[in-house]
Amino acid sequence: MGAGSIDPERARASLLAERERLMAELGEPIENPGQMTYGSQAAAASQVFEQQRDLALRDRSRIDLSRVEAALRALDDGTYGTCTSCGKPIAPERLEAIPWVPMCIDCARKAGR
Repeated sequence: MGAGSIDPERARASLLAERERLMAELGEPIENPGQMTYGSQAAAASQVFEQQRDLALRDRSRIDLSRVEAALRALDDGTYGTCTSCGKPIAPERLEAIPWVPMCIDCARKAGR
């Protein structure tokens, strides 16, 4: 196991709960406004904006779900808590905050640039 003080069963429980939440979120349909028979351009624009926001949030949820799935596989194969970029242990505090995080803070900062 990469990081020493990580409780794998606690991590697994957190990951499974997050996977369930994301799958429920992704299962909800995005409202389709259909034909607008009345209302102003501002109302129509607002509705389009909300749809675009919902689609962006759904994309983010899909990305998070794939990270959760990858973290569960890492738990199964014994590599959980190891940075996918540099191979060093991820700080337990970081994993406690975001159990599906794939990289240590240093690599995440470099990737963010």
